Formats: sequence, structure tokens, C-alpha cells
Amino acid sequence: MPESHSSRWSDLGRPTLDGAALETALTRDGGLWRSLEVLDEVGSTNAELVARARDDELPEGAVLVAEYQASGRGRLDRVWTSPPRAGLTVSFLLRPDVPAARRGWLPLLTGVALAEAVGEVTGVRASLKWPNDLLAGDGRKLAGILAESTGTAVVVGVGLNVSTSAAELPDTGTSLGVVTGGPVDRGPVLLGFLRAVERRYRRWVDALGDPVASGLAQDYLAWSSTVGTTVAVTLPDDSTLEGVAEAVDWDGRLVVTTPAGRVELASGDVRHLRRV
Repeated sequence: MPESHSSRWSDLGRPTLDGAALETALTRDGGLWRSLEVLDEVGSTNAELVARARDDELPEGAVLVAEYQASGRGRLDRVWTSPPRAGLTVSFLLRPDVPAARRGWLPLLTGVALAEAVGEVTGVRASLKWPNDLLAGDGRKLAGILAESTGTAVVVGVGLNVSTSAAELPDTGTSLGVVTGGPVDRGPVLLGFLRAVERRYRRWVDALGDPVASGLAQDYLAWSSTVGTTVAVTLPDDSTLEGVAEAVDWDGRLVVTTPAGRVELASGDVRHLRRV
């Protein structure tokens, strides 16, 4: 019988997540989170949750976690992979009652919550690269975030490198284990992250998606390593612009000042060049 992904990595450094215990801890207070399911393997947690939201009108607050994601996707349909049990691969379903234009803040909100949780649980100080990356202090990527809309729902997915070794990572990536030099328990990181999302999400929705009134804009800027930096941005049409990232506007767009003037970007791949 072929060896399963679970048995292949069933070592003390990469223990399984206890789905039942995590769900009980997350949902017992009757807040935002309604359910948490841990799958041994899935193609993509985002794709699976998007399909469930579309077919079943799944309520807000469903969380899906995978021990191994066989067909993970990043932005621009890039492939994202991680060894089984080496990271946190999680997607959650939200139905925000806010103006549609403000939904662009959801990946940024998620990034702030992730940075806070990683710092609180592991002591790792991270920063946020607009629009969707969590970076370690040396600029290497710890996590990526992908938000997808379907009807009234938004599915937000996060892939965080936890115990991934340097040999398993690209040169541009790192993990919590590499940064801390020791093992990191995924369970507390997951719970801390989802609780931070809930706190920030409720304030943001109560403010009708207003990033200033909810305090999100100020906190995002405090975590941002992009604003105030000279950047090169590759746009969806493969063109590139260079300038100074001056701000993030009310709809979560990056404002870049170029020699030709100010540009508001809703998407793009950012490369940090130097601090201004």
C-alpha cells in the first residue's frame, strides 16, 4: 500500500493538529467562528471552501485547515506547496456587510492579525508587504494571503511556514522554526491568529468597513514594510512601474508616487528596493 502523506511525516517535529480540540476551543464562546475542520489532504483549502459556500450557502465563520495541500494557489494562480504538517494552511469564510469597495481591506486585516498572533505566540517580529505577504526581519517570506469572492462571501486563505526547513524552502522564504531555531506548536498559532482576525473583523464591520474609524489603517501602517519604501511593482499585464509607496488608500489600494504622477494600485507584485 502506498505510504500516505500523514504517515510519511508522522514524527515528533510535525505532529498532527487535533481538530476536535481546536474546534472546541475556538467555538465555545459563540463568537464569529462556527466550525473548524481539519482535513488530512485537499487540493486547495480556498477552492474547497469557495465551492462549499457556493453550493451550500455556508454560514459565515466556517474554518477549513489542511495538513497537506496538494494544489495550493497564491496570487496570479501561482503554485504554493508545503510539506505535510510543516505549515498552517487555513481558509475561512466571511460575509462582510460593508461597501464592496472596502473588501480590499480584508487581506490587509488578515495580515495584521497574523503578524500580531505570530509575535504574541512565538516572539517573531514580522512585517507586512502589500498586499499579501508576511515577512521575517530579514525580508524573507513567512506567509502569503489570498482572498477570493463568491457572491456575498469572501474566502480568505493563509499559508504560513512553521516547521519548514531551510532545505525545503526557496531562497526567498523562511519559517517560524528557522527564525526561532526551535520547534513551534501550530495549534496555539492557529487559535491566536483566528481570535485576532475575529477581534479586528468585528471592529471593521461595525465601522462599515471604514479603515480609519476601526483603527485598521493606523495599525496596518505600523506593521507595513512597504509604505515609505521605493518599490518596483509588476502589474497584472506584466508591465512594471517604479516609485515611492506613499500610502494605502481607503479601499486598500497602494498609492505609489512615480515620475509620471500618483498611481493607485488594486493589485500587483511588489519588490522592495530601498527605504526612503
